[in-house]
Amino acid sequence: MSATLSNNTSTVKLNTGYTIPQVGLGTWRSKEGDGYKAVTAALKAGYRHIDGAAIYLNEEEVGKAIRDSGIPREELFITTKLWNTQQRNPQEALEQSLERLGLEYVDLYLMHWPVPLKTKRITDGNLLSSPAKEDGKPDVDTEWDFVKTWELMQELPKTKKARSVGVSNFSINNLKELLASPGNKLVPAVLQVEIHPLLPQYALCDFCKEHNIQVEAYSPLGGHGAPVLDDPIIKQIADRHNADAGNVVVSWGVQRGIVTLPKSTTPERVVSNLRTFKLSDEEMGSINNLSKSRGQKRTNAPDMSPFPLFE
Repeated sequence: MSATLSNNTSTVKLNTGYTIPQVGLGTWRSKEGDGYKAVTAALKAGYRHIDGAAIYLNEEEVGKAIRDSGIPREELFITTKLWNTQQRNPQEALEQSLERLGLEYVDLYLMHWPVPLKTKRITDGNLLSSPAKEDGKPDVDTEWDFVKTWELMQELPKTKKARSVGVSNFSINNLKELLASPGNKLVPAVLQVEIHPLLPQYALCDFCKEHNIQVEAYSPLGGHGAPVLDDPIIKQIADRHNADAGNVVVSWGVQRGIVTLPKSTTPERVVSNLRTFKLSDEEMGSINNLSKSRGQKRTNAPDMSPFPLFE
């Protein structure tokens, strides 16, 4: 029997008291006009949550689409992220993002990676880049660390320019170090990480639940190198419900209590990704087991040595 697909309007409450829509539009790799078109299509379709980042280099067009939509700002949930080269001064970085977005505040500001980068090799003044050493490896700032960055970020909600703050691409060990640090006064509101059926991150999600940190999934449809949407089990469930594979995967994330951020620059796909339905326990179990039968696949694992990512 086919399930009823409908636009997902479910929300969850963050540990800061603010409410976040459970399905949002991811805007990674959406630029040169694509970001404007995707955000415009999303807001018109009913999305009220847009996830961005300084390093996506599209904050201007994302902000323009938000303003042109005519939707009252208080009805929207907007996220952006602190890039690695600006971890020593997150307040300045946030103000620059707000200027590009044309907004007075963001609802959520995330530390994009737990890895600060040095800026001395940047010669053109462009901090939204990834400076590398002569050997091509990232120029990691070993005299700074994410704990110091967090100590600065946790003060930002007092400025009213970021209602909530959180982190991205952190491991359980990174979170433990942050939470146990002497200067920590604030539990991150959110952890955003790669999550899809071939990288379900069960242990990490359990840890976050214990500490009242909301998990968000980027690349929930699998992305390059993780063929989630072509998986026979996913397609079988989709066919059973007259849905598409994207609807199945987003529904799986939502049903796990995860805030899910599908990304697309195709207006029709943007509209479709907001539509979810209730999966049966058997269907949830089938998807939950995919990473065991197919093997785990992480699609976003940049070299940031000597920092050990995801350990």
